[in-house]
Amino acid sequence: MLEKLQEIVRKCTGNTNLSITADMVISTDLGVNSLEMVQIICEIEDLCGIEIPDREIVSFKTVQNVLDYLSANGQCFSQ
Repeated sequence: MLEKLQEIVRKCTGNTNLSITADMVISTDLGVNSLEMVQIICEIEDLCGIEIPDREIVSFKTVQNVLDYLSANGQCFSQ
């Protein structure tokens, strides 16, 4: 699941050398700005066929927060 998320983040940020770990803070450690975050969320939603509520998105501070949400709601990442 982490590898798939890493692919999406690389695509949306244009940083092909980016390596992520679950404990990284999305905004500071990954340098993801708000527009890139919207793109990442849209990619995840399209890939998984889900809609992530705004109240959930604002809670995504770390990579682990995203992974936890997807583990519970985005089974396409575990395939």
